[in-house]
Amino acid sequence: MTESTALYDIPGPHARRRHLLYGLASTVVLLALAGWLLHLLFDSDQFTSTKWSPFLYKGIQELLLEGLGNTLKAFAYASVLSLALGAVLATGRLSEHRVLRWISTLIIEFFRAMPVLVMIFFIFVALKVQPLPALVAGLTLYNGSVLAEVFRTGIHSVARGQGEAAYALGMRKTQVMTYVLTPQAVRAMLPAIISQLVVALKDTSLGFLITYEEFLHAGKLIASNLDYDLPFIPVVLVISPIYIGMCMLLSWFATWVARKERRNPKTKAVEVAPAEPQTLLPGQP
Repeated sequence: MTESTALYDIPGPHARRRHLLYGLASTVVLLALAGWLLHLLFDSDQFTSTKWSPFLYKGIQELLLEGLGNTLKAFAYASVLSLALGAVLATGRLSEHRVLRWISTLIIEFFRAMPVLVMIFFIFVALKVQPLPALVAGLTLYNGSVLAEVFRTGIHSVARGQGEAAYALGMRKTQVMTYVLTPQAVRAMLPAIISQLVVALKDTSLGFLITYEEFLHAGKLIASNLDYDLPFIPVVLVISPIYIGMCMLLSWFATWVARKERRNPKTKAVEVAPAEPQTLLPGQP
């Protein structure tokens, strides 16, 4: 007889056999799809030595490293400025002053709705800003607006009684936000913050559209080279894992920070001595 839990029924022999068949069929389909893709790549001569030879030259390697460095530089500027802008806009959105709250809301909603590429092109073409500042400014305005909503939602996720208790102790609003609400909200906000920073990292690839010599721009120069028979697929196979690796490294860093925060003795519960019998009223034995 099939056992059950509060959430689902434990599958019996027939269900387990059916799930095994589903798994095997899915594996066969995925393997067939991978084999078909490899066949297409081999059939179009994507693995010939001519297409892969560019990566053996020192000049090409230096070009890729320089592009990677420019990508990381743009990401570093954009991430720091986005966090700062998000904190400022979130503070304004949470302000008790109606005018400041309305202005912050208007800025957040406008730049959240505006496509990143449009902002980058506007800053680069209309304002005649250099490629790097234009790219960083566009990424900062968009990601900062999104992070502002992340910060605001994180603050509101903290139990209401935490703030009320702090106010009851006589703390000012700045002290309540700094010492009570924000430290508790950081744990809830951290996954969303890292996800948005990953978006900012990937969006740095838009810089090649305004001639910023970042990682994707370097790959485009290599892929469009006729001397190596237009090695588009080899360039994709080299650049994509690096982008994926950087995003995974950023996610791993967030996990490490969260784990370290949980192990921090300042965040652990303080042990309280057990209650002992004592005199409740003065003068009584």
